[in-house]
Amino acid sequence: MGIKRTEIVAQHMADAEQEANLLQVEFSNRQPNMFLNELYTVAMVQGTASYTLPARLVAIQAAYLSITSGGVTQDRIVFPISAFEYAATPDKTSQAPPTSYWLSMTTTPTIYMWPVPDASATYTLNLRMLTQVEDVALASGKNVAVPYRFIDAWVWALAARLAQIYKPEIAATLDVKAERAFQFAAAQDAENVPTFILPGFSSYMS
Repeated sequence: MGIKRTEIVAQHMADAEQEANLLQVEFSNRQPNMFLNELYTVAMVQGTASYTLPARLVAIQAAYLSITSGGVTQDRIVFPISAFEYAATPDKTSQAPPTSYWLSMTTTPTIYMWPVPDASATYTLNLRMLTQVEDVALASGKNVAVPYRFIDAWVWALAARLAQIYKPEIAATLDVKAERAFQFAAAQDAENVPTFILPGFSSYMS
């Protein structure tokens, strides 16, 4: 942007830190980001339908129950339902092995299980969560919390944001370069597995 390294002042650094944090928000919203994947477990309680989840949650990639009964543990997938489908459930306190969940993405995310866990087994909810990118902390000298394959996209995107402040006439060009670099990175940030689309008839028939 025409600013030489020797010309950088405190205002430039402050603007860069602020825009970098906003860029972290943008990257968090551009899911799925597989590098932000973590396994989070919840010990479920008989008769308890709702469980608070960490604020860092952005999306759930997969949810499954570990069901322990008679000393044997087996895993089983549970499926997401919408707010409408959960609201349409007549008895939200019915106890049985949970088969589905509704995720309420409020400031404090909350997951609602249905049916509600019963006493026939011990249930642990396992969530493959996609989480938000950590903030940039300039004072503590932290590195940017993105993997190697995203660094190029991150640098171009930050340059585009700073151009809006210091050189608006080149911001659009930098946006194009940032988007191109992001698409390259996102193409590598994926599971290399086949994709199958199957109708879920059983959920409507049961």
